[in-house]
Amino acid sequence: MASALIPSPTLAQVLAAAWARPDTWPSLSPAQGRVLHTLRLCRTPALGGHQYRCTACGREHFVPHSCGNRHCPQCQGAAAAAWLEAQEALLLPVPYFHLVFTLPHGLNPLIRQNRRTLYTLLFNAASQTLLTFGQNRFDARIGITAILHTWGQNLMDHYHLHCLVTGGGWQAERERWVSASARFLFPVKALATVFQAKYLVGLQRLFQRGELEFHGELQAWATPAAFAAQVRELTRKPWVVYAKRPFAGPDQVLRYVGRYTHRVALSPRRLLRLDPDAGTVSFDYKDYADGGRHRTMTLRLEEFVRRFALHLLPERFTKIRHYGLLANRGRQERLARVQALLAPAPATAVTTPTLLPTRPTPSTGLGDPDSGLRCPYCGASALVLVALVPRPGRRHPPFDDTS
Repeated sequence: MASALIPSPTLAQVLAAAWARPDTWPSLSPAQGRVLHTLRLCRTPALGGHQYRCTACGREHFVPHSCGNRHCPQCQGAAAAAWLEAQEALLLPVPYFHLVFTLPHGLNPLIRQNRRTLYTLLFNAASQTLLTFGQNRFDARIGITAILHTWGQNLMDHYHLHCLVTGGGWQAERERWVSASARFLFPVKALATVFQAKYLVGLQRLFQRGELEFHGELQAWATPAAFAAQVRELTRKPWVVYAKRPFAGPDQVLRYVGRYTHRVALSPRRLLRLDPDAGTVSFDYKDYADGGRHRTMTLRLEEFVRRFALHLLPERFTKIRHYGLLANRGRQERLARVQALLAPAPATAVTTPTLLPTRPTPSTGLGDPDSGLRCPYCGASALVLVALVPRPGRRHPPFDDTS
């Protein structure tokens, strides 16, 4: 009998297939298990939904809720759009540069056991490096938006920070803007050297304060001598800071940010097929060792789940952070003054939005109720909401269709 292949599966379908094989489910933390359980139920009746009726053909249509989790590739489109709208007030009419700070793979085992601590250190080391270079070159305060990514194309851990940096900075005392060259911001080799030094100093400080965990095979790192040897090993090769081509303007920055900020480890379009009987899933990836050619990787479900779980962020961990001009405290006043400098014409007051929107309301997949949406059966724009279907086991306020 032929295997029931599922082409272009959703992540929820892949996780459901893996969940049905408990004997091969990888060992995960309780927090990771909760997130994967939520993603598994995305857009299924288990989360409840909306019941619609078409006034044209009379048929009813049930639309399950989405999970709204920040790790769900199906739910991040709406979250990214809301975040982008909020960022428009933060953009300045100046060139922006894109820099990527990458941690060496020798740190991967330690990061896996100390995610929150070492992710935070990555943010701190990169931002302090950039702010120092901005102060030294421009005698000014630059603006930075930093976005954490933890994955490579094959879903293995690849820890790096994407930084969008203003092309110049603000001298508050002189009330002036100092512009950078349109093609050059900072020398990347010097950035990498300072970044490496700051990160390793911070790492040693964390070790001395006993703030790092060492479990399993990593217990061999726990003695001062062994840890010092690991740090020396990390200095043998230069670290990498990569500078991409600068953006042409704020509009291009917005398009870029829209692609990167809410990206998760695996976008839906990369999932190619699921074989529940064989217990495998195939996905597309770019092989950068072969010029970025697209290839297909097939993994056992348990290995796929293990790799995907590597990229689940610690609870309430902020993956997008702002520094310098864009730092939270006092941002509204700073941006108003800088925008007045860059656009001498009378400007409207700057309103600073919430940078990370609250968890989005579970989506129906069709939009707001009673908004003239198309019926999936007859195509008429005549859907009306007739019932809110609660998640099984939960009560839901009654739906009043008389208002």
